[in-house]
Amino acid sequence: MHVLFVCSGNVCRSVIAERLTLAVAAEHGLSDLSAESAGVRALVGFPAEPLAAQTIVGLGGDASEFKARRLKPEMVHRADLVVTMTDKIRDQVRDLVPEALPRTFTLLEAYRIAKVSGARTVVGLHTARDDLAYVGRENISDPVGLSPQAFCEVGDRIAEALVPLLLALHAHEHPQHTVHPRTAASDAGAQRPSLLVLPGGLSNSVKHAESREYPVQPVHPELRTAR
Repeated sequence: MHVLFVCSGNVCRSVIAERLTLAVAAEHGLSDLSAESAGVRALVGFPAEPLAAQTIVGLGGDASEFKARRLKPEMVHRADLVVTMTDKIRDQVRDLVPEALPRTFTLLEAYRIAKVSGARTVVGLHTARDDLAYVGRENISDPVGLSPQAFCEVGDRIAEALVPLLLALHAHEHPQHTVHPRTAASDAGAQRPSLLVLPGGLSNSVKHAESREYPVQPVHPELRTAR
């Protein structure tokens, strides 16, 4: 599964989500999980904002060698799942690539739908979206210019929604493969939930049924920001 994260400047929220995803992939041995990020008004070429970089490290990720990029249609086309930080940015992505509607969500929207409906595929999330429409905003605010504590809170909020969502939705190339977190041997026998992706993403195989339901998993203790 290839996930595209989108925010405004691509130096804070989306890069935190991108590097956290890569950390989760490494932690659980998910060779099929990849991520990139972009901004609708990106500070092209800039590194991660220093406090965002600290947050990434606190979450167990690597903030090095990052350069902000502006969102382009080809990024959306190659993503199996597009995750934005606000509903306004979600709508901008869908205006840019209308056919991406079924696989574009805000992070908090996708997490809520998965938790409430039990959906464990991208298709399932979209199918349940109308039935679980939320009257309100499901946004993660930009912490630029705020305190280190604000960055920590944004990082924790992203992690608390993103980590269980990734573990519930990630695609597995080999059905027999199991999750083996390096620090959680007790989870070694848990079967990885299958992901059904829509045409247009990186994944080549599309599964048309979910094998079983899985609870949304809690954030791994080592992936939480140290306060």
